[in-house]
Amino acid sequence: MKPDDPDRSPHDAVFGAVEFFEMSLDNLAVAGFDGYFKRLSRSWTKTLGWTEAELMARPSIEFVHPDDREAVLAARRGLKAGAPLLGLINRYRCKDGTYRWLEWRSVSDVDRGLVYAAARDVTLEHESQRDLCELTESLTTTLNSIADGVISTNAEAAITRMNPVAEKLTGWSASDAAGRPLHEVLKIIDAPAGETLLVARDGTTLPITSQRAPMQHPDGSVRGAVIVFRDVSAEKQAKAAHEQMQRQLIFADRMASVGTLAAGVAHEINNPLAYVMSNLEILVEEIQRNRTVSPAQLAEWSAVAIEAREGTERIKKVVRGLKTFSRAEQERLAIIDVKPVLELAIDMAFNEIRHRARLVREFEDLPLVEADDARLGQVFVNLLVNAAQAISEGATQANEIRVVTSTDAAGRAVVEVRDTGSGIPAHVLDRIFDPFFTTKPVGVGTGLGLWICHTIVTGLGGEITAANRERGGAVFRVVLPAAERRPQAPAPAPTVARVPARGRAAILIVDDDRTVGLAFQRMLRNYDVTVVTSAKEALDLLLADRVFDVILSDLMMPEMSGMDLYDELAQHRPEAALRMAFLTGGAFTSAANAFLDRVPNERMERPFDAAALRDLVHKLVEARRNARETP
Repeated sequence: MKPDDPDRSPHDAVFGAVEFFEMSLDNLAVAGFDGYFKRLSRSWTKTLGWTEAELMARPSIEFVHPDDREAVLAARRGLKAGAPLLGLINRYRCKDGTYRWLEWRSVSDVDRGLVYAAARDVTLEHESQRDLCELTESLTTTLNSIADGVISTNAEAAITRMNPVAEKLTGWSASDAAGRPLHEVLKIIDAPAGETLLVARDGTTLPITSQRAPMQHPDGSVRGAVIVFRDVSAEKQAKAAHEQMQRQLIFADRMASVGTLAAGVAHEINNPLAYVMSNLEILVEEIQRNRTVSPAQLAEWSAVAIEAREGTERIKKVVRGLKTFSRAEQERLAIIDVKPVLELAIDMAFNEIRHRARLVREFEDLPLVEADDARLGQVFVNLLVNAAQAISEGATQANEIRVVTSTDAAGRAVVEVRDTGSGIPAHVLDRIFDPFFTTKPVGVGTGLGLWICHTIVTGLGGEITAANRERGGAVFRVVLPAAERRPQAPAPAPTVARVPARGRAAILIVDDDRTVGLAFQRMLRNYDVTVVTSAKEALDLLLADRVFDVILSDLMMPEMSGMDLYDELAQHRPEAALRMAFLTGGAFTSAANAFLDRVPNERMERPFDAAALRDLVHKLVEARRNARETP
């Protein structure tokens, strides 16, 4: 159609030229106030699939999505009133039944009753925006539903987003935290033992684990960061409960071992006790019967007394083993020599071994290790008893249990228990350290012994393995890392009894067993010794301003214990509390163990000999005198 074409429509003037109308990238339209299209550009067919005739043959509202029609009709009312229309977005139905999103810009000619419009296809933009909104909503839902705290920041480390868990853990609301520096809201401090603590807004703390990751632009520049953190309080409690249960199982197994070995332990005590009692009885009879003593009689009495003392040493050794094994389940690591622990285990298990096999020691030097002596002894007892029970009774000379110690190439301590018993069935060899697994008959054993051995050894950073020997029997191998630090060498013990200098020091002995107190008094006959049989009596003396250079007290006593006496003195006469030393038969309660961990006072476990007691008293008296003479 040419510009001077007599058929040219007056609408063409509005758009400038027919060519522009037909070539526009937008969908151009002329519509009447009657709701029908009057003219359409060719692009409509490309956009919607309808022909120009099909679109103009029906009211345009029929092509509008039902949900958008009310907005379209409202817009039309505005156009009829002469108001322009900008930015209306609605959906138009395509010929294939789908819909496209169109953005309208329209003006009206009220006098002519026409609307001139341009509709841009914004389907891709709208769907991208919709996808972005859905993604944002999905991300928000995900962040709000996870159990971890999540905080995002911008490149300046200012907070841009927090999820509800982060709000709960930090005590900051997302609105209050927005724009604040990260360190102001997520306050993290390092605590002892490598623990990380979060300091909440109200000052409370809780243990957390955290991770941080950068957010980057496509060019690699950092645009912010995401921090994820978790409250591990429940995990710590569960771990503590698990460790407590494990300690209880280990202790219960140790007590079960003591019960199993009780008959043998009783035998080891009764034998020396029998001749100690006999020798002492003979000695008393001889002393009472003979008013004068010949050198020969004196020598005989001396031999009897020496034999009795040797017997008490044997009893002391067994009792010390029982005290070690019955110690409370709390683990106490120390730098120790493995060989005394191994010898103790052999003594405890020997009655099980003696009727089945010969015991052979093949000991080489070992490095010191860091371990709990009771738990390590428990490992060796279990291995020795298992070795003994793998051998039938009655052929002692034909069988042996060999205990071998060595140091491997890595400098670790190695202990092997080898036996000539029945060995381990090959099909169960890889399961013997599993909990509750046992090859013993029902009712014999719990299946926990070797698992506990494995738990103890691996907990010390070591390893335990088992194998069958070529000539029959089995070998269990325990490997422990050498200690990284060495204990301080103890001061050499004096070889002679100490005699107090510069006047007799005053010593108070507190023990509910009067015979024990009198025995200590005889050992300390060179001092001015007072013996009382109750902590209450001792407290009365001390609160009455009696002064003693040293107070030797039993730890566990009825009514008022040595611990109670210390606490009373610490409150009313603190200088006297500092002079206390505890002569204990064993701290066999958790309260006693906690007390000894709390106080710095000297302590000595019974039984002990006279020289050890005299050395302790001399040390305390000299410390008292030096403190008194220091200007």
